[in-house]
Amino acid sequence: MFSTRIPSHLSSNRLAQTLERFRAEGRAFVDLTLSNPTRAGFEYSGDSLQPLADPRALRYDPQPLGAMEARCAVAADYARQGVTVAPERIVLTASSSDAYSLLFKLLADAGDDVLVPRPSYPLFDHLTRLDLVAARPYDLDYHGAWSIDVASIERGITPRTRAVLVVSPNNPTGSLLTADELDHIAPLCASRQLAIIADEVFADYELEPGACARAARPAGRDDVLSFSLGGLSKSVGLPQVKLGWIAVAGPPPVVAAALDRLELACDTYLAVSTPVQAAAAQLLENGASVRRQIGDRVAANYRWLMSAAAAVPTCRVLRADAGWYAVIQVPSLGSEEDLVIELLTTDGVLTHPGYFFDFPRESFLIVSLLPESAAFEDGVGRLVRHFTCSAGRS
Repeated sequence: MFSTRIPSHLSSNRLAQTLERFRAEGRAFVDLTLSNPTRAGFEYSGDSLQPLADPRALRYDPQPLGAMEARCAVAADYARQGVTVAPERIVLTASSSDAYSLLFKLLADAGDDVLVPRPSYPLFDHLTRLDLVAARPYDLDYHGAWSIDVASIERGITPRTRAVLVVSPNNPTGSLLTADELDHIAPLCASRQLAIIADEVFADYELEPGACARAARPAGRDDVLSFSLGGLSKSVGLPQVKLGWIAVAGPPPVVAAALDRLELACDTYLAVSTPVQAAAAQLLENGASVRRQIGDRVAANYRWLMSAAAAVPTCRVLRADAGWYAVIQVPSLGSEEDLVIELLTTDGVLTHPGYFFDFPRESFLIVSLLPESAAFEDGVGRLVRHFTCSAGRS
């Protein structure tokens, strides 16, 4: 009866079952997986969403690629980051997930594939499957810093490959696309008529000084078709407002053809609400204070994590350049699933296991840098004590 786009087995894993039981019993724990900025103790002004009440929103004037005023506001936000994008090359979407779906429809037929980084965010498996596209991995390597294994991209390309996805900063590794990497990937894609899809939703949150300024931005190139993704969810901490965007770049004739086709697809769905488009400029302006708070918080928590882990020889924090996640390499005392369940049940701290993000081997823990500092330091303290005690017992 049901489509194979949705997995037939929807049962939760052991960690999810343990967490559900914890919550049902009212047991306290430190959540180092927190990813919702609206629950992380940041100060939002009481009238943060007041721009949504703009009277202009009462008039419905559907424009498939988005209202030009809102597209200009997004272009101005790119300029704030030092990236020049013409408003006419910006497409508004309801979210980055919505943007991915539009781009898969634009670029791929059923059974085609796209290359996605490994490790990276597990949502790609669901997004590609829902659009009948296959996700094929290419590798990120770590040798004191993360880098893209460009050779694995070349090996992964098949006659049915339609795009290469790059996530910069990557979730969860925090790695940024470098100019050298883009200089290799762009001609590789252009010569095979592949597009680059660059997910840049965490681009505002620098962890290592100067890292974001050094990062490569595909939107600045005209030699390969590229689509760069952003949105209010991360840039101003408003995931509930539902506004994302795509910046299209590349050879002008190909960009024009892509925009024509995106216009048809967007006109079919008209997914972006009028109120958020009318409010876009004000939301971006008002959101600067929340962005600063998030940036200060994640950078401070990252520094504290590096210091705390340095005191425990069995733990190592892998360098992250930007974003709001960190990767901790820990001893392989058992399976990652057993480990994160033990951390929750014994130490009262919740982390993600590395296999959630398709790490090729164990053992890695993924923590969010968003929690309030006191809670973060408490949770990390419990985590490192677990491995200090484990080392003492061995």
